[in-house]
Amino acid sequence: MEPLQQDDPRRLGPYRLAGVLGSGGMGHVYLGRDGAGGVAAVKVLRPELADDPHMVKRFLREAEAARAVRSRGVARVLATRTEGGRQWIAAEFLAGPTLERAVERYGPLDEAAVRALGAALARTLRDIHAAGLVHRDLKPANIVLTSDGPRVIDFGIARAEHGLTLTATGQAPATPGYAAPEQVLGQRTGPAGDVFALGAVLAFAASGRRAYGGGHVAAVQYQVVHGEPELDAVPAAVREVAEPCLATDPARRPSPERLARLLAPPWRGRKAWRTGPLARDIAERERAAGQLATAPDDDGDGGSRARDALGARDALGARDGPGAPTGPARRRIAITLAGAATALAAGGGGAAWWLLRRDDAAADGHPWDAEPLSGYTEGTAPQPLWGPLEASAETAPLPVRDLVVVAARGGGLAAFGVRDGKRRWRQPDAAPGARTLAAGADTVLAADGDGALLALAADDGRPRWTLRTADAAVLLAVSADTVCFTTRDGALRAVSLASHRPLWTAEPPVRGFAASPGTASPGTASPGATSPGAASFAAAAGAGRLVLCGTDGRAAALSTRDGRRVWGPRKRGERALVPAVAGGTAYLGGTELTALELADGRERWARPSGAEEGWGAPAVDGGRVYATDGASLYARRVSDGGDVWTLSLVSEPLPPQPPVVERNSVWTALDASGEDGVAAVDRRGGKSAWLYTQNGEGPWRQAAAGNRVFLLRGGALTAMPVF
Repeated sequence: MEPLQQDDPRRLGPYRLAGVLGSGGMGHVYLGRDGAGGVAAVKVLRPELADDPHMVKRFLREAEAARAVRSRGVARVLATRTEGGRQWIAAEFLAGPTLERAVERYGPLDEAAVRALGAALARTLRDIHAAGLVHRDLKPANIVLTSDGPRVIDFGIARAEHGLTLTATGQAPATPGYAAPEQVLGQRTGPAGDVFALGAVLAFAASGRRAYGGGHVAAVQYQVVHGEPELDAVPAAVREVAEPCLATDPARRPSPERLARLLAPPWRGRKAWRTGPLARDIAERERAAGQLATAPDDDGDGGSRARDALGARDALGARDGPGAPTGPARRRIAITLAGAATALAAGGGGAAWWLLRRDDAAADGHPWDAEPLSGYTEGTAPQPLWGPLEASAETAPLPVRDLVVVAARGGGLAAFGVRDGKRRWRQPDAAPGARTLAAGADTVLAADGDGALLALAADDGRPRWTLRTADAAVLLAVSADTVCFTTRDGALRAVSLASHRPLWTAEPPVRGFAASPGTASPGTASPGATSPGAASFAAAAGAGRLVLCGTDGRAAALSTRDGRRVWGPRKRGERALVPAVAGGTAYLGGTELTALELADGRERWARPSGAEEGWGAPAVDGGRVYATDGASLYARRVSDGGDVWTLSLVSEPLPPQPPVVERNSVWTALDASGEDGVAAVDRRGGKSAWLYTQNGEGPWRQAAAGNRVFLLRGGALTAMPVF
């Protein structure tokens, strides 16, 4: 980064400019810092172009185009304004190097890294095209490598898909060697033009050489239109994918969707450039950006060193916009699952990494709490506390005091001691598919196969009381002294835990999942053995409200006192996602991650999704809300939804189930099938701790309590330590 010169502006809008990141044909790019410590790349149109309406329009169109794209693979525009005769755009600052700089400095990427790069870029192109745009200048210099994947920048010549060219006579429409033949010839350039550029990018990344050489621009353009790409130095596996992208006929090029599937790397390849010297370069740049964000305005040596570390020209992005909080939690930390996934050994057993608390446990704990890990080896999963134990995978584990209750193999419920995993009791009459709930610290609620509501003593599983006329199908939530559930004919019902009598029955305000034996809807309680036609919803309760999310993607809240609808239904997405209720607020996933006042449904804040699938179900703990969006796990502030950290975990969208939070760890499954395992993330900085897998089939079901995380998959229950 170069120091400011005399004629450079010192402040634009909320940004105090700290130095010059680079210059281009249209303007300069400065590093800006707002009053709250947020950093941004501020691009300013050159003064000599400010009076040219065509150039001003092109400059502002860059911001409009980038804003139109809903994708995490695109640098986010924070603001655009005209001030003092200067047009400027503030975009998020991306501290990593460009692909061009990375290959020049560290050499070509290996095959796994190229596949991960290509798959991510293909998905970004899909998102760009879905917004009705064509980037038209995809090249290594416009791809920034960050700790969570590549990001596409510079929409300066992006156009709506139906557009031809944006350039005036004599101006090159795009970078020679990356512009498609139809673009070189001034013909209509559609999405296939970006696919051509992606093929050239893959060839460069894999070989360090351009697919179309030649010293003069005209020679390169002639080769693009009439010649063949030079791919001899490209590894065969990459060449097989890149070559069809470089077809002269746009109709013969593959779609971004197909490329994403063809390039998707295996799990071990997903860490791509996240190890080695390039990863250290990215980490150092991000560390320097964090230092700069928190450096004092008088700019001591720390700020100067941080700016020096950022280097020149590799700019575009600050994850947080004006007014966002400062501090190290803002940094983007890469996943570093360096070790192989730890498979569960048959027989399980204890581990040297943990100790149970003594009976004289600390006042803020319980005698049955486990001692947390004092540390961990990044990328290496610790041994389980105990397990695997046989259990049915119909419902998630339910921790109750010193027990964890699960559906038993062969029917009914079983309870195991959390200290040693020994079975404490079994209740054969319960229908585990109807879900179990804890009512206080000493009662487990369940339903039997005839629809009776059962209240079981937690310590021994014996019935405390039974309501045989409940007609209970799927238990939804407990709020204070009320349990809410669906009946076998699809109604909602509430029963008083004090009087054991029904309080109200109501028609659901949202559409539920029609259950049949042994089936379940994603994000809902498993109906298990309930009768056909029974409805299940994603639900949570608190402060006198039952919040429901239906399979129609709508959410609503009812009063737990009388069953009347308080607010909603509101459309949130296309699937049922478990809501989170905490502190008088309901948090909902879907097309937006939203915080609503529980009392009346008033919106407190909303953050749009950057992925086609939308936000997953949220979890709330310690002033943060955790949720997945696409392939990343987010931590956001409960106060305003501001970004605390983001961690990209995989190349495909994560399952929509809520993460599990315990102590300093956040746990999330990596795929819907369960095959890729569960990632444990250090919530203190948003970095990956380890990946855990175990044998079996089917998705993961998780719960946490007492410094343990209980993992259930394929009929095996395991207790894991936390830190």
